[in-house]
Amino acid sequence: MRSKLRDLITTNLWLKAVSLCLAIALWFFVVSKGRSNIIIDAPVEFKNIPAKMELVDVTKTVGINIEGQERLLKNLRQDNISVVIDLENARGGEIYFPLSNNNVKLPKSLIVTKFSPQRIKFILEEKLKKIVRVNPIIIGSPAGDFILRRTEVTPTMIEIEGPASSVKKVYTVKTEPIDITGISEDSQYSASLDITRKNVRSDVSEVKVNISVRRIK
Repeated sequence: MRSKLRDLITTNLWLKAVSLCLAIALWFFVVSKGRSNIIIDAPVEFKNIPAKMELVDVTKTVGINIEGQERLLKNLRQDNISVVIDLENARGGEIYFPLSNNNVKLPKSLIVTKFSPQRIKFILEEKLKKIVRVNPIIIGSPAGDFILRRTEVTPTMIEIEGPASSVKKVYTVKTEPIDITGISEDSQYSASLDITRKNVRSDVSEVKVNISVRRIK
């Protein structure tokens, strides 16, 4: 029995080997037929950001090479893809986050073969809130026989927030320029705030500025 089995295996061994190679080659041909790849700039999304932390200098997109059936790639929309970074266990400081297929939201049957860059750099920093004064910026002059008597802004103080390193450097917030050229009576203006420091923001976007003038005797 064993002899017959051995003869069955060893007889025409080269022919069996050739057949196996041809079968493997055919399988690869069938599997690979109609496959293609594309490169897409996928948006980066962050989740589970610690409540008292702030993201700074964030990479907004990552280039990913996607492979799959050509018909599926043709129907692929960019809003179906994103790179998701989970920061649940992250600590503050400069972070280099290596990317893998687990970070990519992608339709089934498609695979990622390459990332560019291979890792994302960002800074996770303590969030800080601070009260600062509003400084109205006045340009121009009243009518010829009038002078500026008083400037009042409401509110006079606002709360700002953002990464601690940026917020600490802000002491006042300016308004957009308010032009009082030629006025001859008390006037009120609405002025937007001009927060120039990167990543610093406020819930207050606009203030009221009251301008009082008086006639020169």
